[in-house]
Amino acid sequence: MSALHPVGAGAQGSAGPLHQEAAPGVLVKAAQAAGERQDALGDGWHKGEPGAPLTWRTLGLDTLASMLLLSLQRLGGSSFSAQCQWPRLHPLNERAIAVSHHPLIMVESTRQLARALERRYLAPDGPAPLEPLSVRLGVRPGVRPLERGSATDVSVRVSVGDLATHAGVLAAYRISAEYEHEGMPFGSCTMRCARPVHLAAPCVVAPPPLSHLHPPAAAVGAAADTDVLLARAPQGRLVIVPRDPGHPVLLAGRPPRLPALAVLEAVRQAALLTSGLTAQAVAGLHVELQAPVPPSGALAEVIAEPGGSRVLVTVGGAVAALGTVALLGP
Repeated sequence: MSALHPVGAGAQGSAGPLHQEAAPGVLVKAAQAAGERQDALGDGWHKGEPGAPLTWRTLGLDTLASMLLLSLQRLGGSSFSAQCQWPRLHPLNERAIAVSHHPLIMVESTRQLARALERRYLAPDGPAPLEPLSVRLGVRPGVRPLERGSATDVSVRVSVGDLATHAGVLAAYRISAEYEHEGMPFGSCTMRCARPVHLAAPCVVAPPPLSHLHPPAAAVGAAADTDVLLARAPQGRLVIVPRDPGHPVLLAGRPPRLPALAVLEAVRQAALLTSGLTAQAVAGLHVELQAPVPPSGALAEVIAEPGGSRVLVTVGGAVAALGTVALLGP
C-alpha cells in the first residue's frame, strides 16, 4: 500500500510504558508457541469452531448497531480475510446524500477485527481483551468510497504479527488491515494491542474553567456538535473536553480513561482546528499512548510541521500521548 499516506511509514515506534515490553527472544518463543498450537489444534488455531458467527456481544459492543465486522476467515499462517459493512448513517458520519465515511470507522473496524481474532484464534480462553495502545492510519482521499444508499460493503486483508506472551498468556500483538471497496484499495490501519500495566484510573485533573468554549463541529471536521472533543481554554490552550462524555462510539460505556480511538480523534480535531483545513485534507493519522489519559482535562499542543502537524497530549505537565497528522495542502 505504498500509495497510501501513513504517518511515519516504516517506523513501528515504541508502544511506551503502558504495556510490558517483550524481549526479542520472547517474541520468537511466542511465534514458535503459536505455530505449535496451530499444529496441535489444526486449522482453527483455537479451541472453538472457526465458522461460528460473530455477534455484537462476542465483540464486546454495547449494541448491534455498533457492529461493523460481518465475517472473518483464516487464509493460512497469520493471514486472514474479512468483510465489513459501514452504514451511511453511522454516528460519526455527516448527514448527507453522498457520504465519505469518517476515517475512524476504519479504525473501529480494525479494533473489532482485533477483538474477533483474540476470541477465535489468539486467546479464546484468555482474560479481558487487550487494548489498542498504538494506531496508525493511512487513507487515499481521492478513492475513498462514497455511499448514497444504506451501507458500504468493504473487504479487508488482515495479518497478525509480533505476538508476545507473559507467563504463558498473550500480552501483545500487532494487527495490520488493508481495506478495499469493489477491488480498489483505499486505506490501511495498523494497531498494536497490549495489556496496560496501569489499570487504575488516570491521575485526577482539575476540571477546565467554565470559560472554555467548544468550537463548532465543522471547524474540527466533525459531523455533529456532540462529536467535538476539544475546547479552548484561557491563553488559547486546547483542552480535551468531550461535549458528549458518553459518546456511543468514542466513549462507549463512559470509560475511566480515554481509549486510543478517542485520543486519535482528539489529535485529528486539534490538527484541523489549528490548520484551518477540512476533514478531506487528512491523509494519515498516528497516535501512541504513553500513559492513561483522563476522560476530560488533558491538554493538546499542536506543533506545525511540513506536511502536517504533531500533537502532544499532556496530563499534569507530562506527555501522555504522541500524535501526528499528515495533511494535504489546500
